[in-house]
Amino acid sequence: MTRDDVNAYCASLPGAEVSDPWGGGHDAWKVCGKMFACFGSVTPGVSLKTESIDTAELLIEQGVGVKAPYFHRSWILIQPEDLPEDEMKSRLKQSYLIVRKGLTKKLQATLGEIE
Repeated sequence: MTRDDVNAYCASLPGAEVSDPWGGGHDAWKVCGKMFACFGSVTPGVSLKTESIDTAELLIEQGVGVKAPYFHRSWILIQPEDLPEDEMKSRLKQSYLIVRKGLTKKLQATLGEIE
């Protein structure tokens, strides 16, 4: 997937919004103000949240991604062009769902259903 493909998929998720919080060309995807994916402006790839530090370490060991610079250890950096499209979409959706699950029930109710 290209950066444009990833951005189009993220835009299709309920309540997802993009911003450039640090300037310089970042695409930071958030749901209710909480980030779930971020394209950097210097380092190629997209950073995604995982369930835990252990999950991130396992994915790094499997070669799916690397430690995402400047993010918590539960985040990984993935090259979207290196993964099949369905796997990349699955990883993006999982990151979105992790963040969405951490929102209040009231905020979650405003987002609607996810396919």
